[in-house]
Amino acid sequence: MITLLKGDCLERMKEIPDGSIDLTVTSPPYDNLRTYKDSLDWGEHVWKPVLAELFRVTKDGGVVVWVVGDATIKGSETGTSFKQALYAMDCGFNLHDTMIWNKGNFTAVGALKTRYAQVFEYMFIFSKGSISSFNPLKDRKNKHFGDKYHNTIRQADGSMKDGHGKGKKHIKEYGQRHNVWLMPPAKSKQDRLHPAPFPPSLANDHIVSWSNEGDTVLDPFMGSGTTGKMAAANGRSFIGIEKVDEYFEIAEERIGGAK
Repeated sequence: MITLLKGDCLERMKEIPDGSIDLTVTSPPYDNLRTYKDSLDWGEHVWKPVLAELFRVTKDGGVVVWVVGDATIKGSETGTSFKQALYAMDCGFNLHDTMIWNKGNFTAVGALKTRYAQVFEYMFIFSKGSISSFNPLKDRKNKHFGDKYHNTIRQADGSMKDGHGKGKKHIKEYGQRHNVWLMPPAKSKQDRLHPAPFPPSLANDHIVSWSNEGDTVLDPFMGSGTTGKMAAANGRSFIGIEKVDEYFEIAEERIGGAK
């Protein structure tokens, strides 16, 4: 089932029942970096109640993927992303993981004479209690494929202990992906119908990782509908909220084509 709601997410989220969402994959505005058709009203007065509402609507064991970055103002990053993560914990979420989206190239605006180029964004994984679903992606090619395990684990006192299976099991061709994901930004014209899109592969991989077929996925900042498109393509129900008419219409067309 696909449900698209036009309007302010703080108002429309009130229509979503308590504990009904398995997974949220969203990217809220990054400080003042985009204007969104001059519709931007953003700050603590918005993101705090949004995070509180996300906690309310998320099922026990559910996950929120919060993809975010910071503006740099007068030579200092705002740190808004960290404030949001800490406030999510105040709301009751666990900070299950702090992941990195490595875009692989410099796409921001910055003074490169005074610092290194910013090429990543945070992907905070908030969970409501212990996570119910985790389907790890195993596409990291092992350079020691076929060798016997030779891993060791450092103990609290600094000593080393043989890892599980050392010298007994053979290393598989592919291992579990790490929490730094290298993915280029959205490039195709179809995927860049919004000023701040993330690539379909990013939404797809989070949806596959943290939910199962038939689950309900939410994006309260739907934009052009990338999360919804990939949710539909993977057999999930989807609820999307967007207040800008132009982006809402684009999302309707893109998600409709994915069903």
